[in-house]
Amino acid sequence: MMTQRENLLALLRRQPYEFQPVEFVFCPHLQDVLREKTGDPNADYREYFGFPWRDIPLVPDDPTTDRFLPYHAHRMNDRVTIDEWGVGHESTPSSMHMTKMLCPLDSAEDVEEIENYPLPVYTEKGNPDLAEKVKAVQARGLAAVGNMQMTIWEQSWYIRGMENLMMDMMSDDPMATVLLDRITEMSLSRALLYARAGVDILYLGDDIGMQHTIMMSTELYRTWIKPRLTRLIQAVKAERPDILVFYHSCGFIEPFIDDLIDAGVDVLNPIQSECMDFAEIYEKYHDRLSFHGTIGTQTVMPFGTPEEVRQAVWHNLEVAKDGGLFVTPTHMLEPEVPWENVLAYVQACRDYRVKNR
Repeated sequence: MMTQRENLLALLRRQPYEFQPVEFVFCPHLQDVLREKTGDPNADYREYFGFPWRDIPLVPDDPTTDRFLPYHAHRMNDRVTIDEWGVGHESTPSSMHMTKMLCPLDSAEDVEEIENYPLPVYTEKGNPDLAEKVKAVQARGLAAVGNMQMTIWEQSWYIRGMENLMMDMMSDDPMATVLLDRITEMSLSRALLYARAGVDILYLGDDIGMQHTIMMSTELYRTWIKPRLTRLIQAVKAERPDILVFYHSCGFIEPFIDDLIDAGVDVLNPIQSECMDFAEIYEKYHDRLSFHGTIGTQTVMPFGTPEEVRQAVWHNLEVAKDGGLFVTPTHMLEPEVPWENVLAYVQACRDYRVKNR
């Protein structure tokens, strides 16, 4: 029998594997449902359902956020929290786990303000036991993941504001160059820490698609984002050639897939079923790319029957007849998803394992 790690890595490398693993992200509400169902107030859904991987935490040298308060002084209240990159998040009583994003450099007017922004620093000194954490996960037979989605484009616009950064890029404003370069350097330092610590998977991502179209022109993407992503991935693979690079983008991104492959991406997530046809994407790219996702969280997971969930899982696995599909829901499972549909997804993966032995 393969371990979870061995099985997952074989699947993602389009090699023979023994069983279809399961994985998803629960919103806080569904985590509470699990605790109610199990009677265990400390239940961990990753352990309960047997996920094949675990994220390895990485912390900045200075985890405090007081230095970002001046950027939010005019909008601070008891519902605002600030993350390690200085981005504010404002909750409301009716928003559950969703928050309003507060961009700290949305009023910046010159390059100096971008240069002086106190981005966090990530070093080996600040994460002295990173390799030990990786080995501990692998010793359990699980894959170790360095998860750093919001890698370049998203992390930059979270700080600057999407409209502002788009305008900066389209007008060739030096503020765009400085911010994207600084974020790329910060992301590269994180990625190399993960690579040197021995993670199996580096999980990158920047949403570059919308529901029915791409978020920016291919020209804008190839000018501003692709070269920086390529540089990061090349540096990581020079450090650790066998690392698998995931890339997440929601929405319709088919015009960018060749660019992502060219940049060095190995596994694409999530192939959002409401935006792209997985059969078409698989046919065009499966010899150069593996896939993670494909089960719609706007449609079948919240609104389908358990049997429809099962059919969707098996259909996509049959589409991926030559391998390379880690079939999972495409995004966080929100409160609308019935518990029965969660169980149906898990059972469909497990039954497919039996069917193909």
